[in-house]
Parts: sequence; C-alpha cells; structure tokens
Amino acid sequence: MTVRSRVPSPPELGVAELPGPRITRPGGEPPRLAKFHVPEVVFGPGALAELGHCARRLGARRPFLVTDGGLTEARWAAEAVGHLEAVGLSAVVWDAVTPNPKDHEIEAAHRRYAESGADVIIGVGGGSVIDAAKGVAILSGNGGRILDYEGVDQVVHPIPPLVMAPSTSGTGADVSQFAIVTDTANATKITILSRALVPEISVVDPRLLTSMPDWLNAATGLDALTHAIESYVSRAHNTLTEQHSLHAATLITGNLARTLFRPAEAEPRIAMAQGALEAGMAFTNAILGATHAMSHQVGGLLDAPHGVINGVLLPHVIRFNAETDPARYVPLAAAIGIDTDGVPDVEVALTLAERVRELADVVGVPKTLRSLGVSDADIPVLTRNTLKDACLTTNPREARATDIARLFRAAL
Repeated sequence: MTVRSRVPSPPELGVAELPGPRITRPGGEPPRLAKFHVPEVVFGPGALAELGHCARRLGARRPFLVTDGGLTEARWAAEAVGHLEAVGLSAVVWDAVTPNPKDHEIEAAHRRYAESGADVIIGVGGGSVIDAAKGVAILSGNGGRILDYEGVDQVVHPIPPLVMAPSTSGTGADVSQFAIVTDTANATKITILSRALVPEISVVDPRLLTSMPDWLNAATGLDALTHAIESYVSRAHNTLTEQHSLHAATLITGNLARTLFRPAEAEPRIAMAQGALEAGMAFTNAILGATHAMSHQVGGLLDAPHGVINGVLLPHVIRFNAETDPARYVPLAAAIGIDTDGVPDVEVALTLAERVRELADVVGVPKTLRSLGVSDADIPVLTRNTLKDACLTTNPREARATDIARLFRAAL
C-alpha cells in the first residue's frame, strides 16, 4: 500500500534575530515566519473527469471511494466511479456516511477498507464524507479507535494518500488539516488536527454544487464565510493567509444568495466554489476561533447542521472579540463592501456582525440556538466542552468559561 510520511506541524512562529534592518508590517506588527500548506488543486467545471488520473498519479491500484446516499442518488458517485474505470481502476465504494460523521461509521468504513485491500482513499461529497474518509486513513495507518486521535498532532504514523472532491461550498475539508468526528457516547464532537490530514489533491468541480438542497447550500456557505472571518482574525494568521481570507469573504458575501435565488447560473456557483476553497486554504493554516469551538459542541449535542450553527453564533463572537480589538475586523468589513472611511473601528466591527446576520436572514438561517433545540440547561456542558476545543486557542480574545457561557446565552 502506498503511504506518505507525516508532515509535522510548524513550531511556534516568531521573529528570528537576523542581521540587517528590522522590518515591520503595517500597524507596527513585527513580521513572523509563515508556513502555507495546501494540496494540489484541480479547479473548474468538469474537473471531476481528472479524478482517475489524480488517483493513478498517487499510485492507486484499488481506490476506496467514500461518499454518501445523497451523492449516490445524484449520480455523482457513479460519475466518479466511471472516471476511475476509464483509467483502469476498480473502486471499492462506501456510502454509509451520515451528516456529522459518527465514530462507529468511520470504524465500520475502515473495516471495509482493510478487508478490501484498498489503497488510495477518495472522498466525493461534503465535509462529513471528507472527514469520514480522513478518519479511515487515520485508522489505516495508526490503528485503534478514531476517538483516540482527538487533539493536535496525535496522528503519528503515515496514512494512505487522499484525494477529495467536495460537493458543497463549503467546509474546506478538502484542503484542511482538520477532521471533525461525532463522539456518539458523549454527544459531542472531537477535533482532530494534524498536518498529515491535508489531502494530496483537491478536485473542485462546481457542477457538484448544483445538487445541494437549499438548506445545505445556505449552511455550507455560512460555514465558509465563518472560515474566512475567523481565519483572518485568528492569532495564527499570517501574510500568506490574509489575502485568501479577504478574497473569500468578498466572493461568498457577493454570491451565496445568488446561488439560492438563481440556482441555474454557473457564475455564482463557480465563485462560491472558489470562495470556499480560499477560505479553506486560509483556515487550515491560520486555524479558527470561538465560533467553531462552540459550534462543534452544539452540533455534537443535537446532530444539527454545522454551518447553520455558525450562522447563529458568528455575529455574537464578532461583537465579543471586537470589545478588545475591533481594528482587526476593519479590512474584512471593507472586503464585503462596508464603508469604513472615517468610521470608528468598533462601529465598523458591529456593522460587520449585523451584515453577517442579515445574510443569514436572507438565506433562511434561524436567529437563535433555542430554535435549533438548545436549552439553558445545556449551557454548562456546552461550555465545558468548548474550552477543550482546539479552535479556541487561536481566537483573538482569550475566552474563559464565563465568557463562553455568556455567548451561548446571548445566542439563545
């Protein structure tokens, strides 16, 4: 079986003591070393036709195709299998993946993978499918149970090559170092974070986005917007992530509603596919923040759509972070068309939060967590689990238990 070596996460980044003049970034911030890790990307309408060639380049002889029932029904899985067959590859197909992939689903998929003698792992689907495919790869190279790998850099042995073709716009899972898995026994989600999980190749074909139901289109679009905003303000942002974050925010806010109200138009779909891709490239390197740390816990508790939860929480988190540093949100506001000239930074940040909520209203996302099924009694456990989530470490403002609980109550 073809495997690849684990790529270690970068060390803490700082300014090296080097001879010569000291260079500073705008605003007086000192420069930092930056690492930018992304897959090879094949992008554009019809890109799925390259799937077989991508798998062959990675040494595939018996690829394992992870997908779900919706992609099977929409015939995208069959098209993917056809492209693999066209280059002489017979795929093993596993489509028993549900939204918010469960620990037992991943372990069942891995048993099928091991029994079949498969090699390269391919995911054709949304974030749940792609996270499940990553989970199969983790277990193939490292053994044990998938929940054993919660946290940062727990995947220590090589894993099979990964090729991902996203069908939503989007989770960014096709280019990220994250895998999010539902711990069914504890009704929560765990975050697995490792550079080893960045796929070798992402095949982004905007045609696949056309089969999303409206609710999923709205949810994944708001997820991508959250990636753009949280990666830009993240403590781990750098010069190589910032422009992707800003451009993604521009593309997503300008095109998400158009994909819902003019679903047959190709241009907005292509723009959303690029926006989700760029947001994914930004956040896999800059990581995220409190919105995602909180959203993971609500999703694990209720098995609710991740992007919908983000749409509810994000405006509250923007306002919370802006209490201590609103300036960081100004470029984001400008990127989505908010007038920032001569306006106090805090007002700009609050307007950005309002604009996010307005977009969520337009695409039909509820205003409150209570409408999704969260109650006051859930807040203590949601708060405890949020504090353990890796995404919280890069939130721009330190958040204690009292802060997280206050945010959850504000979002109720």
